[in-house]
Amino acid sequence: MMQALFGNLAIFVLALLVGVEVIGKIPSTLHTPMMSGANAIHGVVVAGAVVTASLANSPVGYVLTFIAGALAAANVFGGYVVTDRILKMFTKPKGPAAVATGKDES
Repeated sequence: MMQALFGNLAIFVLALLVGVEVIGKIPSTLHTPMMSGANAIHGVVVAGAVVTASLANSPVGYVLTFIAGALAAANVFGGYVVTDRILKMFTKPKGPAAVATGKDES
């Protein structure tokens, strides 16, 4: 039991160090799009919450898995919303003539 705990703790600490190193190398202009994409990937956490909920056998387990699933779903939804807003920043704005005629100015 104790050996497994130390092994899992070592993996967790190494994952933290690698994550900090990777995030630290990303330029600030790319940080927000990268993080919003990472939030969208967190759909795996929703799947993990569903699997964990199937193994729960007490009311506390049900409540905790529900909270985990709800927070993971909010994270996924937020990732898509942020990505959509970022992509809208890079679209070409339509001028007054294009809006009136319904045609693009290019």
